[in-house]
Amino acid sequence: MDTKSLVLKTLKESGNPMKSAEIAAKAGIDKAEVDKAIKALKKEDKITSPKNCFYSPR
Repeated sequence: MDTKSLVLKTLKESGNPMKSAEIAAKAGIDKAEVDKAIKALKKEDKITSPKNCFYSPR
């Protein structure tokens, strides 16, 4: 599974907005990789940021 899919899956399973560090810890991947995936997912309009530095699936 690629990083973007893993980040999206982790956010969907959480049910709550999460910070990138929390996503990285829960998914077991590097925070820098999560940050890249978040940037790409935001560009693709698959996630949203309900408040600063928190992310949730659209």
